[in-house]
Amino acid sequence: MDKNSGQNKKIVKKVNKVQMHIIYLFIGLLIFIIGVMARYAWVQIVRGDEMLSRLESQVQESSVLHVPRGTIYDAEMKELAISTMVSSLYIDPNHVENPEQTARDVAPLIGLTEKDILDDIAQGGGFVWVKRQMEPEETKALKNLMKEKPEYRACLGFIQESKRYYPNDMLAANVIGFVGTDDKGLDGIEQQFDGMIKGEEQTSSIFTDALARPIMDSVFLKNSPVDANCKNIQLTINAQYQFIIEKALDKAMMDHGAESVTAIVMNPKNGDILAMASRPSYDPNNFHKYDPNVWKNRAVSDIYEPGSTFKSIVAAAGFQEKLVSPTDIFVDPGTIEVSGRTIQNWSGDSFGTVTFLDVVKNSINTGFAQLGLELGGERLMNYARKFGFGERTGIELPGEESGILFNPKDMVASDVATSSIGQSIAVTPLQMITAMSAIANDGVLLKPHIVKAIYNADGTVYQQMEREEVRRCIDSDVDKTLKSVLEQVVSTGGGSKASIEGYHIAGKTGTAQKIDMVNGGYLPGHYIASFCGFGPVEDPQFTVLVIINDPAGGEYYGGQVAAPIAHDIFLQLFRYANVKPINGNQSLLDDIKGTEAKNQ
Repeated sequence: MDKNSGQNKKIVKKVNKVQMHIIYLFIGLLIFIIGVMARYAWVQIVRGDEMLSRLESQVQESSVLHVPRGTIYDAEMKELAISTMVSSLYIDPNHVENPEQTARDVAPLIGLTEKDILDDIAQGGGFVWVKRQMEPEETKALKNLMKEKPEYRACLGFIQESKRYYPNDMLAANVIGFVGTDDKGLDGIEQQFDGMIKGEEQTSSIFTDALARPIMDSVFLKNSPVDANCKNIQLTINAQYQFIIEKALDKAMMDHGAESVTAIVMNPKNGDILAMASRPSYDPNNFHKYDPNVWKNRAVSDIYEPGSTFKSIVAAAGFQEKLVSPTDIFVDPGTIEVSGRTIQNWSGDSFGTVTFLDVVKNSINTGFAQLGLELGGERLMNYARKFGFGERTGIELPGEESGILFNPKDMVASDVATSSIGQSIAVTPLQMITAMSAIANDGVLLKPHIVKAIYNADGTVYQQMEREEVRRCIDSDVDKTLKSVLEQVVSTGGGSKASIEGYHIAGKTGTAQKIDMVNGGYLPGHYIASFCGFGPVEDPQFTVLVIINDPAGGEYYGGQVAAPIAHDIFLQLFRYANVKPINGNQSLLDDIKGTEAKNQ
């Protein structure tokens, strides 16, 4: 009995021991499982984002997907700016076996020096740009080199980027602008609509192995097509008209040795800018080779004293306020004193007793000063603002200036008198041609446009620019009288060198001294000559502005140097647009006088 009891106790002890081991094992397994779960929670939940980011940085390669920019067209859908995909070369300095040999082999193929390549290699790291946006023949030469010498495959590589081309070289360069190496618009339309033309930036991520080779599905994703979502821009510029005025400006620079020249052609019926150019200019394909001063668009960013071209606005105000008519008599003393300031005629002579028509035709300063004083500062500045001076036009171009007008409350009599002859105020060329176009357009001011339409990538219309009336400046009957007077300026007055046989052209010349931007006052012997007009008067198709900054050679009056250039531009525009001449040479003023006589 005792023996069996002892054996039972031993069995119980063994069972208990086994049970305890099982319990310990269970507890151990439970602790292990809890630990694994806690670790899993820590890694996946607490530090999940951090660990995923670390993993991606080790095996994932991200890059910006480059796609061609949208196209810029002229009004007839002729390409002015296009893009294509080209290769940019980079080097991995960590995998360069022989720097000197690499420099000797690569440099001559891409137009760089051996030192350039060695400097890139010396930067170290895994990625250094060697040359961006290479020409196709350079890329082909490098790929042939990498076939002949496979060791270069480990250190040289290509990335596709969009490169901008301007197939017409300098044509409309100051309007279109240019694009930098990072596909960013830096001036002109390229800058103004950069976000639309460039489209949405997108990034691509691929998984790579230790040698940076794509793995898994990334092999198929690496060259996947991208929806650029970019827009195409159609300008109001007509490439043929643009060519006409640029050739005229080239001739003006050569004939007159001017510091710069500017010209604009506008459709006065809808506000479309048909041509806009400046000289000197540049080739946007190689913009970096030019002085940055020639990049700017002088037509919107330069301000100048308009001189006598502004007298057309003063005459408009006088007619509208019924202070004067073309037949009113003026006595020109040659000079007048206003608040201690002497105002004299451009010729220095007195024209004697004349009609107001003669005052306009001969651009008599004393007559306009008298009219300006009768109008007063408030009315004078009010009409200037009605015609769009003193504020930006809102054209779709960067860098537009607003010009400078007086605050009527601050004006003294001499300010009124000088403003009436186009001095002491400053305007932009675009403001001047927009105001003259209002006169051509029955007295209604229109907002100028240089963009005709914006298209989606699929060709559908994103935005269509419409004719936009700003305000009526003068009454229709007043405008008809003003047009008749301005037509006499060209047919028999100071703007006669702009006249064309068989056509009625209206306009006004201008000559102003250049402002001394450093010391104030005016620069003696330095002038800005201009002409602004429209035609044919019966049905205006074109408004033309020509500005010659500091002509050399002795002739500097607008009627001498600017009007002949306007003549050449008008003549070619009429021919190209097939504008037929009229029968006979009777002036518009004669037509008006005849109509008035019949009514009497």
